[in-house]
Amino acid sequence: MKQVDAPTEQELNACLRSAGAVWTAIVRAMEETSAPIDREWRPTKTEFGRLCPLRRKQRTLLYLTPDADRVRVAIVLGERAYGLVATSSLPAAIRKLFDEAQPYVEGRGIRFPVSSPGEIPIITELLPIKAAPK
Repeated sequence: MKQVDAPTEQELNACLRSAGAVWTAIVRAMEETSAPIDREWRPTKTEFGRLCPLRRKQRTLLYLTPDADRVRVAIVLGERAYGLVATSSLPAAIRKLFDEAQPYVEGRGIRFPVSSPGEIPIITELLPIKAAPK
């Protein structure tokens, strides 16, 4: 997939507005739980025009897309990890998104908005599920 230049901090904050701190907190939480994290920017058809996959050792953990006053988070879980979601303490709304997600060869993918720091524990709970050994 084609890479594009990373946005400047000013461009990112202009898009995110009040969610700038949320973006920073998500990236920081990823670095604390899954370091080292590689960031690359890819083109997308969203208003911002770019998304940022967060990767560890060639494996994409999350996709982050800046949006007005929120960060759109996307994650794909394989069927084994999807099975762990049902027994997790994730919010019912997130479990429902996975239940309703179309299963593909790559797994089940969901997208959800994060607009406050209080929602970041959802992400930090999803990461060990995604990374759980087979």
